[in-house]
Amino acid sequence: MVRTASTMLALGVSAPDFHLTDVVSDTQISLDTFAGKPALLVMFISVHCPFVKHVQTQLAQIGKDYQSQGLAMVGISPNDIEKYPDDAPEHLQALAQSEGFNFPVCCDPSQAVAKVYTAACTPDFFLFDRDRHLAYRGQLDDSRPSNGKPVTGQDLRHAIESLLAGKDVDPTQRPSIGCNIKWIAGNEPEYFTGVRAEE
Repeated sequence: MVRTASTMLALGVSAPDFHLTDVVSDTQISLDTFAGKPALLVMFISVHCPFVKHVQTQLAQIGKDYQSQGLAMVGISPNDIEKYPDDAPEHLQALAQSEGFNFPVCCDPSQAVAKVYTAACTPDFFLFDRDRHLAYRGQLDDSRPSNGKPVTGQDLRHAIESLLAGKDVDPTQRPSIGCNIKWIAGNEPEYFTGVRAEE
């Protein structure tokens, strides 16, 4: 595992489209799936990553807390499942069911979606407004597996609440920190350096 930070994609960029399969419902998921929703949260996650394990219950709670207000969410697992079989679809499905995720969860077997979003770590969060322009990218909160701080989702929740209230999101944002995405050999994107992140 290499401790890695988000790339911090430029705010305002349009959400890239994707076509993936929800491992729970076996239905096709794309941006059109969430048409009309006031906000869309795209999350890159992993079953085996300790940083994701640390926050997965909070992700489920965020899904429940903002569903009635129209927040759309999708979890995407981008890791190489041949070398990391814990991230295979059946394990992703088990995670979604055990945590009670109320949003689709998909595998990204070609890693093309992770690349077009410039995802670098798990977890990595991308929050888009009604027009699907990037309003927030960065950390869930200050908690990490070993720092003793509670998992509150504070940073991401503030951004979600701003969007749902029709307000601008504070552009001062801190990168997410997590496990590096496990790229298929030879598939590493140019933006990924594997450099250990500092906080």
